[in-house]
Amino acid sequence: MTPCFPAPDQELALSRMRELDEVTEALCRPESLSAVLNSKDCSTPLPSQEVLKEVMERLKAVLFPGYFGPSHVHRESLRYHIAANLDSIFRLLSEQIRRGGCFACADYVNDCRGCDVASIRDMLAEDARAAYEGDPAATSPGETVFCYPSMLTMIHHRIAHELYALNVPIIPRIIGEMAHSRTGIDIHPGAQIGENFFIDHGTGVVIGETCIIGKGCRLYQGVTLGALSFSKNEDGSLVKGIPRHPILEDNVTVYAGASILGRITIGKGSVIGGNVWLTHSVPAGSRIVQSGPKAKPGESLTGKCDKNAEKTVQAIIRSAQTGEIGDGRIFIIPIEDAIRIRTAERGDIALYNAEQER
Repeated sequence: MTPCFPAPDQELALSRMRELDEVTEALCRPESLSAVLNSKDCSTPLPSQEVLKEVMERLKAVLFPGYFGPSHVHRESLRYHIAANLDSIFRLLSEQIRRGGCFACADYVNDCRGCDVASIRDMLAEDARAAYEGDPAATSPGETVFCYPSMLTMIHHRIAHELYALNVPIIPRIIGEMAHSRTGIDIHPGAQIGENFFIDHGTGVVIGETCIIGKGCRLYQGVTLGALSFSKNEDGSLVKGIPRHPILEDNVTVYAGASILGRITIGKGSVIGGNVWLTHSVPAGSRIVQSGPKAKPGESLTGKCDKNAEKTVQAIIRSAQTGEIGDGRIFIIPIEDAIRIRTAERGDIALYNAEQER
């Protein structure tokens, strides 16, 4: 009878990785390790994402007591809870900043000083109000704080931007990417964003490092505020830190899927329509939408038009069907704000101008 279990020497052989020595040797080759090994001379450990998550949770509890952290908050003991959280935040974040400075070989390896947490709270309160006022589905500002991906993203961004402005290395990017991984909204910590800012829905929004966004702006899902091209040094490497992303002045609205690229300015109060591709500046109060379909010479084109134009087209089609204007082949050609009606035999026979009808 064949035994159900292998002999001890066979079991040892089966549990050992095949070609273990060869694989280990290959992974330890200098040419394999040089591009991936963190071999900094600094003895300080790398920044900890787990600790930074704790820092952010404590900061959210400070910024929005009752929404984050303990849900039952009493005004009598609020001062104690805020002070205790701030003390823990300072100690934890200071250590992470030192680690980040060592990782980046930066001169800045001091602890965290100069962060204006009160101003961050004021701006976030305005963001929550903008979300409530800008979304008819929102039942209260508190709902936007607790539920909306835009608010989670902006909490992380406004903290990350404050650290970025203090030249803190790597930590702002980690904090920003925490929100990016949860919401799908990608904002570089260098982007300057004014108060009353709201991203509706949010998934797929990208805001580049050198973007400047004014007060009261609103974006929808899938918007890209990106660079059009990248300048290069003589050796072919990319030039870092130059302004290359758009400027949105106050009260600009950008609808879903629009791409605004390059160092251009979108004037105050402008509205950029969905799926627009924009690479040039526009003045204040602009309304930019996609251009309508255009027919090639001789190509027929059908589509929707207003009632007056539709009546004109239908009358001509009836005439063609009765043989009054030739063989009945009709071409409908849009030109700017007008529609040109053309037949195969008689050429242009009607020009409908929407502005004149109005």
